[in-house]
Amino acid sequence: MTRLKTDIPGPQSAQLLEKRRQYVARGVGNTGKFFVDRAKGALITDVDGNILIDFACGIGVTNVGHCPDDVIEAVKEQLAKYLHPCFHVSMYEPYVNLAEKLVSLTPGEYPKKAMFANSGAEAVENAVKIARKYTGKTGIISLECGFHGRTLMAMTLTSKVKPYKYGFGPFAPDVYKIPSAYCYRCYYGLQYPGCGLRCLEQLERFFTAECPADKIAAVIAEPVQGEGGFIVPPPEFLPGLQAICQENDIVFIADEVQTGFGRTGKMFACEHYDLQPDLMTLSKAIAAGFPISAVVGRADVMDAPNPGEIGGTYGGNPIACTAALAVIDKIQREDLCARANCIGAQIKERLKDMQEKFPAIGDVRGLGAMVAVEFVKDRQTREPDQELTARLVAECYKRGLVVLAAGIFSNVLRFLPPLVMTDGQLNEALDILEESLTSAVNQK
Repeated sequence: MTRLKTDIPGPQSAQLLEKRRQYVARGVGNTGKFFVDRAKGALITDVDGNILIDFACGIGVTNVGHCPDDVIEAVKEQLAKYLHPCFHVSMYEPYVNLAEKLVSLTPGEYPKKAMFANSGAEAVENAVKIARKYTGKTGIISLECGFHGRTLMAMTLTSKVKPYKYGFGPFAPDVYKIPSAYCYRCYYGLQYPGCGLRCLEQLERFFTAECPADKIAAVIAEPVQGEGGFIVPPPEFLPGLQAICQENDIVFIADEVQTGFGRTGKMFACEHYDLQPDLMTLSKAIAAGFPISAVVGRADVMDAPNPGEIGGTYGGNPIACTAALAVIDKIQREDLCARANCIGAQIKERLKDMQEKFPAIGDVRGLGAMVAVEFVKDRQTREPDQELTARLVAECYKRGLVVLAAGIFSNVLRFLPPLVMTDGQLNEALDILEESLTSAVNQK
């Protein structure tokens, strides 16, 4: 449980903050103003001895908790063998074993193959390269409110302008956007289900008005939009999007960088919609914090590039591959997908109760243990309340709860608790949240 010995930041964290300001680039953002000494399970201990509850998971990385014993033991065994011979030079078994495991786990009743990189953005960049090589086409479509990374192509695909794109142009060419199924803020001012999924119809119109389908190589979409505000689309949206892709020989890429590995109550969020994507991008929670990402998909699509055309020096590092295999084993052995559903249900129940008390809560949404609350100045106009959200984040940290904001208007609080979090830790975290919200609202 939480134990605060000092203010946040404490004196030692404050000293390190000064050092950070002197030596670390300003553009590297930080949410929490403290420094970690150690972390275990769902708890983080800072350098001043304060114990905080983690509702952020390193942005969805530590689904199996911080420093899980079984993952650490597997990594120690691999460390004693070799660190990095580079798969492109001297092959090793963990790379092939992890590829085999992911091929068996990911949805799709067809032969599949995998390749590894280091980050979610790298996975997205490689998925786009593969789709273009396979189709011989160049156009790429992404969705508004989507986030796919900070490198050139990934940044171009991303929707939120500030802080991710402003001042960093020109962007990669031949990339287009269509509205997402953000029902709380419908692009067309309609209401589901009476809307007829106008946002999906827009893609057909796009082929006529903007760019013909025979020039589009791929459509990329997150099954639940992460940085965009944990936007869960209607059940028909993604299958309909993929059906349009299939009709027009367009590769459908599911970006599961944040939604994968038990977060939404299934191993992959695509399973909620019975999707079988042509390609999937994976990272974050795959290896409990060791840097690795993957592109997994149809073997014929994955095999389009020639040898040497995809990959990278550190892609599929054996330590990270070993950690990933241990993470997957832990998720399956401990049924953490079921635990995700349990955690998510408890969070939603408390948030719904808070919604009755606080008019500032406009929407509560989520899938499994990927839950968010959107704050507004007025429930009728739904004007985003970015200021309240910022105050709430600060109040949570002050009380020992690590949280993250999100949304294209920065007015969403997103919850990514470790799936190993106990009920006691979860209840305390939600108590802190409600207390912090009361304080943040009263500061107006």
